[in-house]
Amino acid sequence: MSMAMQKTIKRPIHVQGIGLHSGKLVKMRALPAPAGAGIIFKRIDLENPVMIPVKIEAIEEALLCTKLSSAEGVTVSTIEHLLSALCALEIDNILFEIDADEIPIMDGSASSYIFLLQSAGITEQEENRRYLKIKNLVRIQEGDKYAELEPLAKGFELKYSIDFPHPAISSTPQEIYFNFQPTTYIKEISRARTFGFIKDLEMLQANNLARGASLENAIGLTENNIMNAEGLRYKDEFVKHKLLDAIGDLYVAGPILGRFTGHKTSHSLNNKLLRKLFSDSENYEWVS
Repeated sequence: MSMAMQKTIKRPIHVQGIGLHSGKLVKMRALPAPAGAGIIFKRIDLENPVMIPVKIEAIEEALLCTKLSSAEGVTVSTIEHLLSALCALEIDNILFEIDADEIPIMDGSASSYIFLLQSAGITEQEENRRYLKIKNLVRIQEGDKYAELEPLAKGFELKYSIDFPHPAISSTPQEIYFNFQPTTYIKEISRARTFGFIKDLEMLQANNLARGASLENAIGLTENNIMNAEGLRYKDEFVKHKLLDAIGDLYVAGPILGRFTGHKTSHSLNNKLLRKLFSDSENYEWVS
């Protein structure tokens, strides 16, 4: 395998947007970080700012998003689309300063973050990238949902399938195979938006979730139809968004060499798969 170097961004960049679940305006700044630092969120709205590094053990059970918790119990959530973009751009080290417990949802896909990070410029660092090489098949199943990682001769491949009995979704492709390539991800995957059912919205908002949800940042579904006037961005946008989510969830562990297969997985199931993988050191090795 050719030696790849770690990467960070060249210059700081600012963004602001609405938190999907809080509905509040959130300001965030991305800054370069030194080689080996990893991906870190820093809550600067607190009297004593708290650093929350992205790592497996920091993932907390959360409904409908990926949520990190620091040792002090300080959280940051809805990071999956940003992590997916970081994975696509092969950024290893970066610091995000944020003034809330949730990052901006932007347009509900990863494309705004891709644009933002590319605008900041991406630069190589003086340290080799570390890849998580899968050595054994690891699988986790809950009812009819399952996720697995298995060895692969080279690269990173993903197979993902969904099964929604909704006419607007079931009339679109329900599965996707993706051989991970940054340029293909940016073109074919990054613009896929999150989606939600109007019938669930009242229940979610009663639980202080999805308060910032709108047709500006999600595909809205009625009993039978898509509410967004512009329609879908890809003919298979639904399954592509679930793939985008899975890529972000898996990037908590860093870049992977192996094959991921997921069927109807949640953020929680993707995280449990990583925990199971790391529970036995025979399952993986770090290579650079």
